[in-house]
Amino acid sequence: MQAELSYPHPATPELGRVATVAPGVHWLRMPLPFALDHINLWLIDDAENQVALVDTGFASPQVQAAWREALRLRLPSRLIVTHFHPDHFGLADWLMREWRLELWMSHSEFLTGHAVWHGVAGHSVEAMLSLFRANGLDEERATALEARGNAYRRGAPRLPERLHRLHDGDELVIGGRTWRVITGCGHSPEHVALYCPSQKLLISGDMLLPKISTNVGVWAVSPEDDPLADFLRSLGRFEHLPEDTLVLPSHGLPFVGLHARIAQLRAHHEERLAVLEAALDAPKTAAEVIPTLFSRALDTHQVVFALGEALAHLNHLVALGRAERLLGHDGQQRFVRTGPTH
Repeated sequence: MQAELSYPHPATPELGRVATVAPGVHWLRMPLPFALDHINLWLIDDAENQVALVDTGFASPQVQAAWREALRLRLPSRLIVTHFHPDHFGLADWLMREWRLELWMSHSEFLTGHAVWHGVAGHSVEAMLSLFRANGLDEERATALEARGNAYRRGAPRLPERLHRLHDGDELVIGGRTWRVITGCGHSPEHVALYCPSQKLLISGDMLLPKISTNVGVWAVSPEDDPLADFLRSLGRFEHLPEDTLVLPSHGLPFVGLHARIAQLRAHHEERLAVLEAALDAPKTAAEVIPTLFSRALDTHQVVFALGEALAHLNHLVALGRAERLLGHDGQQRFVRTGPTH
């Protein structure tokens, strides 16, 4: 096993500029208005002077202008979206209307995007606030989240109404090369990654990032879910790929060292579980253990993900029998370890 990752493309492309990372595969980098300040998008050569687009970027005039520059000499042939988060899906409708594109995406991601956009079926701001308050979120932070409203719509102001549905194991032929769909869960419901065996290329989306661990969170629609187990199982779908695969992630640099990164992610989450379990010497809410998992100061946007991730790890400890869930007289949920720390 390769112990460290290597980065064959250390220079990032400028806004609106396209860099080639492999024959027929190109890298476009777009800004994000968050602490995580960029997203990588991918262009795959298709028919003559055409490219398939993978992901869209966050909706903003700056990103739209960068797309126009990047596609000035290329005609997009189709749009593939890895998952529903607004930095990946936010400009799908605009791209489809501007260039008369068809969308290729998994069904669960498409429908979840619409559920969040419309705030229905446990995906509303109110449902999330109810979950977070029940898990100890203080009123100051809850009020700030409430005032923010439906932030998803700012990054995805309009969503498409039709798609070509992608399933795990599907094969897409783009420019004469076959790309196999590998779906994963935990970060989102049915995340799509694309693997090209002939080139040993993996467009990993958010499932495999080189430096940070992708967010794995519990949300109001399924409050006792175990998305961390889903994520760890999903990593197994990539373990059979060659170690010298070039991984093209949505954030960070393209890297080689697939098996090493999977091992690092597994070790990271087990270490976080052990630290969290040790902290549950007395019943604690998910909000109370956020500092155990995240030592840095968090803004309002980051609190949403931090609390969801804390719940994911707590629910996983419950599923493993290493913690139990308690409901207090105050209506808040707390967790306590069930025995000696591991």
